[in-house]
Amino acid sequence: MENNLDEKLKKEALLRKVVSVDPNAPPKERTEIRMTDGPLIPKKGEKHLMTSWKVTFILALLLMAYLLIFQADPYREIFFVTIQGAPVTFEITICAIVGAVIIGLFAGLGSVSHNRVVNMISGVYVELIRGIPLLVQIIFIYYALGSLLHIEGMVAAIISLSICFGAYMGEIVRAGIQAVPKGQLEAATALGMSRSQAFFYIILPQTVKVILPAIGNEFISMLKDSSLVSTLALSDILRKGREYISRTFLSLETMLMVALIYLIITLILSRLVGLLEERLHKNG
Repeated sequence: MENNLDEKLKKEALLRKVVSVDPNAPPKERTEIRMTDGPLIPKKGEKHLMTSWKVTFILALLLMAYLLIFQADPYREIFFVTIQGAPVTFEITICAIVGAVIIGLFAGLGSVSHNRVVNMISGVYVELIRGIPLLVQIIFIYYALGSLLHIEGMVAAIISLSICFGAYMGEIVRAGIQAVPKGQLEAATALGMSRSQAFFYIILPQTVKVILPAIGNEFISMLKDSSLVSTLALSDILRKGREYISRTFLSLETMLMVALIYLIITLILSRLVGLLEERLHKNG
């Protein structure tokens, strides 16, 4: 009985990205340590988290308004210069998240495949990519492969982010598939479906619903990490700020405005992801 409880706790911890759970503690007193690659997603039921989000968002807006109104010189000019990079930032992020989802889907399917070769390839890809810093991957793809394949900066940035976050997305897809009870697959095959039909028509739709909030979380993380593409001379938010610094030498003021822009954007997106998760949970 105790062994079954330990196995159940370990499985639940894996699916919820829980670092540790004390199996010997009573259910009401168990302490869970959660981890996430993205920012905390505020929900109505979590008062502390929601309050923290509100305080941070209001403070960021007030500071931004104060700088633009009462410290117009030089912050207003900095704002209008750096915000011009927002379209490039969103373009890279949106294209890369689509690529990451596609790559992650194949990586996740490979990780749960019964084929040892496919399973090994998927595992090596995930471990290899997660072990190399994103900046190194961007530089390698652009300068090393770019010289051979003649890849432009925008394409190199999208490919780099897609490959990097595809590894993390593969783990999300794997956990989502394992979160669906195995009994549903067995029931579908008992009704005459093949395993592939049962997977695509029964398991996969439920997996998509489970992993959607996590995909939103990765989108926010990717939005912040997209600032690394400024090393490829792409005119994103950070690159615009660095160009302004090179002309005016106002590094502190410029970086403050860049930080506020990223902070406000990510806070808005985190709340939207929280609303999406609540909606999915409400609709069952």
